[in-house]
Amino acid sequence: MMDSGKMKAMQALAKSVFGLCALVLVGCARPMATFSVADQEDLRAPARVSFNNASSNAEYYEWDFGDGTVSQASNPEHLFAEAGTYLVTLKAYKSENKVSESYQQVQIIGPDACLVELSTEFGTMLIELYDATPLHRDNFLKLVREGFYDELLFHRVIKGFMIQGGDPNSRGAAQGAPLGSGGPGYTIPAEFVDTLVHIKGALAAARTGDAVNPERRSSGSQFYIVDGRQVSEQMLQSVEARNDFRYAQDDKEIYLQMGGTPALDQNYTVFGRVISGLSVIDRISSVRTNPRDRPQEDVKMTMRIVRYFPQKAAEMENP
Repeated sequence: MMDSGKMKAMQALAKSVFGLCALVLVGCARPMATFSVADQEDLRAPARVSFNNASSNAEYYEWDFGDGTVSQASNPEHLFAEAGTYLVTLKAYKSENKVSESYQQVQIIGPDACLVELSTEFGTMLIELYDATPLHRDNFLKLVREGFYDELLFHRVIKGFMIQGGDPNSRGAAQGAPLGSGGPGYTIPAEFVDTLVHIKGALAAARTGDAVNPERRSSGSQFYIVDGRQVSEQMLQSVEARNDFRYAQDDKEIYLQMGGTPALDQNYTVFGRVISGLSVIDRISSVRTNPRDRPQEDVKMTMRIVRYFPQKAAEMENP
């Protein structure tokens, strides 16, 4: 019969062996990646989305949001600027050789606003028109309904800056013909709004210079869509100081994420933005141009209204 001393020693040994085995099992366990999306319903661009990380046995994480941006935060928030379907990937790492992946699709829908489709041979852009700039919105809708823009050219293209169109003289214009001065015979009062800025994809009104146009009135038909360049925090601070205003946090994040042309803010009226088809801007801005920035091969456009509201249509028809 075993004495009590030996019994206690064996029990202690068993406990230590069991504990050691448990540690080995935990240390060898692979990570398990899993996550959920908070408030998935009715996500309208631009949409700030929160992700809840429920992964286990992981030391660090890597997120890919499907729009070219990544994060290593445990439970990140991300601002989706453009409508579309994004495949979000979470990688949970235990070590370089131990990784688990989880995927989910996030659907970002277009805003509840007037929408115009702009088609070119390089693809189609879906454009939201802002209610905060009603004079420009209603004028643009009127011209689109009349077919004013159909077969006009993007007559001025500068990579890293913008693509410009809307000159009625560009319809059927011969190569070498000077373009950029045409319009419908009227201008529109400026509608500057601090939160409407020149991020990539912004739709803004062209105009003549301050020397002949101190009120900065917009062309009645000519517009440009921002291509833009990478933007830094210092650039935004400089524009804020020069124009004596402050960017909204979401606008800052989109500028830093997507780029744009902040130097134009508060100088030209922004009245819409491309919510789908940003890659079309990249393709158009990459075409070969002549010394006057006109594409060497014509880039024609057509437009149609995708959605508008009856009360706004009535206001347009019965001003």
